[in-house]
Amino acid sequence: MNANIMREITPLTPNDCFTLFSRVKNKFDFPLHYHDEFELNLILNAPGAKRIVGDHIEVIGNQELVLVGPNLYHAWFTHQCTSEEIMEVTIQFHKDLLEDKFLQKNQLSFIRNMFEHSQKGIAFSAETIERLKPRILSLAQKTGFDSVLELFSILHDLSISRNNKVLADISFNNSNPNFYSRRIEKVFDYMNKHYSRQISLGEVSKMVNMPEASFSRFMKKRTGNTFIDTLNEIRLGHATRMLIDTTHGIAEVAYHCGFNNISNFNRIFKKKKNCTPKEFRENFAGTRIFI
Repeated sequence: MNANIMREITPLTPNDCFTLFSRVKNKFDFPLHYHDEFELNLILNAPGAKRIVGDHIEVIGNQELVLVGPNLYHAWFTHQCTSEEIMEVTIQFHKDLLEDKFLQKNQLSFIRNMFEHSQKGIAFSAETIERLKPRILSLAQKTGFDSVLELFSILHDLSISRNNKVLADISFNNSNPNFYSRRIEKVFDYMNKHYSRQISLGEVSKMVNMPEASFSRFMKKRTGNTFIDTLNEIRLGHATRMLIDTTHGIAEVAYHCGFNNISNFNRIFKKKKNCTPKEFRENFAGTRIFI
């Protein structure tokens, strides 16, 4: 991945099905980025804005709906858009929300195909947008299981829609096929439960019965990240969630998420998110729900 492309750590926790974020704004200011989750983006009233998905660049019309697969880089830029009221609804969900075995069932073949094509990004047709826009806009009004069923229903309707367009020429998915292993899953699960306190490499190595140096190499090979980077990313994910969900002060968020000093937290946050925790909180003024 290009160093100028930011890896976004979304606030979606392993216990959430999806997050929906909606807001009205007058410009696009999020840099080119990618993340582990699927993202469905509905953008209204932004003619003249520019969309980048993988190697595909296009100026958009008055409304658009795009599904971006995991780890595919994407962004929208203001470009020639002069609208003061851009409406954006972003739905993000885990790449394993629908497990592989479940996706193999006959009734899910359309969704499975859509997910495969989303590795290059999919733009849906004007007719599809007209048909599904009211349901996507009202998804925030649903709660609990109803909202999960409605999301699945929207995904199914998208998957059988006509005249959609695959965007990038090649798949930019950089997710590591070797990533999943019982040991790594066990360690991730542990770090997600105990991120608020100090966790050492020795502690997690012991958990999976490996010497520290071996586990360190194993983790780097499987995830592309060092142990400390992985732990910091997990902590940042929880921190972004707290910045959105609570009114806690930034120092309080930092300490709650296992960062032992505020300047270290600010430095890591800025490096990974391209903005300060305070700016992040301000940027996310809007409606955010977690299901």
